[in-house]
Amino acid sequence: MEFSFSEDQDELRRAARRFLEVESSQERVRAAMATEQGFDSAVWGQLSEELAWTALTIPEAYGGLGMSYLDLHPLMEEMGRALLCSPFFSTICLGANALLLGGSEAQKEQHLPSIATGEATSTLAYSEKGRQHGADAIQATYGRDGNDYVIRGTKHYVVDGHTATLLIVAARADSSKGAEGVSLFVVPANTPGLECIWTPTMDQTRKLASVELDGVKVPTNSLLGEEGHGWELCERTLDLARIALAAEQVGAAEMCLDMAVDYAKVRKQFGRPIGSFQAIKHKCADMLTMVESARSAAFYASALAGQGEADLGEVASSAKAFCSDTLFHCAAENIQIHGGIGFTWEHPAHLYFKRAKAAEVLFGDPSFHRERVAQRMGL
Repeated sequence: MEFSFSEDQDELRRAARRFLEVESSQERVRAAMATEQGFDSAVWGQLSEELAWTALTIPEAYGGLGMSYLDLHPLMEEMGRALLCSPFFSTICLGANALLLGGSEAQKEQHLPSIATGEATSTLAYSEKGRQHGADAIQATYGRDGNDYVIRGTKHYVVDGHTATLLIVAARADSSKGAEGVSLFVVPANTPGLECIWTPTMDQTRKLASVELDGVKVPTNSLLGEEGHGWELCERTLDLARIALAAEQVGAAEMCLDMAVDYAKVRKQFGRPIGSFQAIKHKCADMLTMVESARSAAFYASALAGQGEADLGEVASSAKAFCSDTLFHCAAENIQIHGGIGFTWEHPAHLYFKRAKAAEVLFGDPSFHRERVAQRMGL
């Protein structure tokens, strides 16, 4: 395995940084996060239609570019670095991945081309109230009504759920427990009985929603994968999303490091830059060590995902746990190094700190993932 990015991947990173420095500047981020939609439709059109980012990992047969998950990695880092406000993560890393992993040929042909062009957005609605992230967390139920499935329940913390045009919904058969009986369904946002409500949260740069399913009826061809065996598909989708999120966290952590170092070079105390003091320079050195270690963990996970490894659980959890810790540490240290100005609304440091805390618990906090790794080790 080559443990470095290719020239094409590095060029994608450079092109993404040039684009995002303009279209995801602090002014643009603050404008987008102040809206309920949570993103600028014009910017979404540019990155999907002109840059074809939404087509990156979708196979050519469905209108995509057919590139690997490792090709996605530098793009996710740059999006994290710029705190891009868009439904890219939810659409590509959740919704599209679920369709690619479990969709029938007809489902892929119906939905993936419009996702590749950015016309459609999608997400995964699996989590519910509480801090559980295993199969037991799914309490929404489904049953049969003639040729239709009927879904009832409430989903929480659905990424971009209020703007997605297509939702992949996890529900369990009545009286089933654990992973047994869980199924996934493709549900268009305009389906009667489905209501998606934006839920304001601490991280204003990534919108979450609650999804009410009040007797939602979907035809049998809406079933994704095999009935009653949807948890394996859901967990695989979540692992891919965790890997992409880890890459995003690396980019955000690197930005915190860069902000801290740049400020330490120009801010003076006692007639000298604060970066010349051991307490500050060692903080920055520790941040750099953590960022590079996190990048290695996320890179390895992305590389395995790109090779189609069957069991990504251990590497996905390892990357998610360490990258979560890294971003939170770097975001907190960035504020400390900036001193009083780091706590102000006008400075971007608090936006990265909020993203760090929100991303830390999304799809399972570090404690959950360390326990998951330990279980895979037989402990």
